[in-house]
Amino acid sequence: MGGDHGPSVVAPGILDYRRRHGGEGVRFLLHGDEAAITAELKRCAMPDGVCEIRHTDKVVAMDEKPATAMRRGKGSSLWNAVEAVKLGQAGACVSAGNTGALMAISKLVLRMTAPDLERPAIVASWPTLKGVTAVLDVGANVSSDAGQLVEFAIMGEAFHQAVHGAAKPTVGLLNVGSEEMKGHEEVREAHAILKAGGLPLAYHGFVEGDDIAKGTVDVVVTDGFTGNVALKTAEGTARFIAALMKEALTSGVQAKVGALIAMPALKRMRQRIDPSAVNGGPLLGLTGIVVKSHGGADAKGFGNAIRVAVDLARSDYLSKVAENLQRLTSVLEQAVPSEEPQS
Repeated sequence: MGGDHGPSVVAPGILDYRRRHGGEGVRFLLHGDEAAITAELKRCAMPDGVCEIRHTDKVVAMDEKPATAMRRGKGSSLWNAVEAVKLGQAGACVSAGNTGALMAISKLVLRMTAPDLERPAIVASWPTLKGVTAVLDVGANVSSDAGQLVEFAIMGEAFHQAVHGAAKPTVGLLNVGSEEMKGHEEVREAHAILKAGGLPLAYHGFVEGDDIAKGTVDVVVTDGFTGNVALKTAEGTARFIAALMKEALTSGVQAKVGALIAMPALKRMRQRIDPSAVNGGPLLGLTGIVVKSHGGADAKGFGNAIRVAVDLARSDYLSKVAENLQRLTSVLEQAVPSEEPQS
């Protein structure tokens, strides 16, 4: 029921997922207003047996504060969708609704895999020259200590392997330079832990901002403040370049003829940077799988968010993260110097 369009995008989004990705063995529990959902399923000619509707009149508004959503959210479509994961009725939850409320309810219902994580990390799949790079956190945890940054590395590596198919994803720490002495204390400490080799990660080392678009590594780790600034800067730059290109290609007859000739190449470029192609940001760090879709996503974008959720649910993502977080605990315990015996 959430997002800018509600069931009118969710229903065709399910069909888009089935058309592009097969969808064998995947069924859908649709939480919300039964009449509205039924109308959209009929409108898009959804096959029988694909969807089951779980009716509720209660909906979390897009502008509702997370604290309010948690207080009065029980029984809402968003709450019920997350709870279905906890109860084992669903392998994953996908929502285009209120991000803050989804994060707060998910943390309350599903709990965190690591007790020191303030809230789930949001991962963005970033188009690059070499394919796709996973960047996290991009806004959930404003500041992060060294242990949390290493946890992000563990979760990001498992996510990239499950969703983007890299056999051994490479991991880098975002920093202001590649030199060992650069960066604040938390980043340098996280670098030391990852570099020590106690975790089964392909750690590359420090990366800089321009390394994201280059695709230097498969996973870029940073705190939520820096990650969100980087993401919004990239989105703004992409819109700026798109506007300049449109202006240049429509500036005169010759430009329009040239644009017509270059149209196939321009379409391929647009497909590579199309936000709907990488829509679906999992909330990493929970004991279950929750994927946030952009509120304004179209059917193709929502279908891609479903693909991300299914890929994670079918993988060993959760068990791999749990195993490596346990290893991290051992690594950190070994790094703490024992106290000298007193005489």
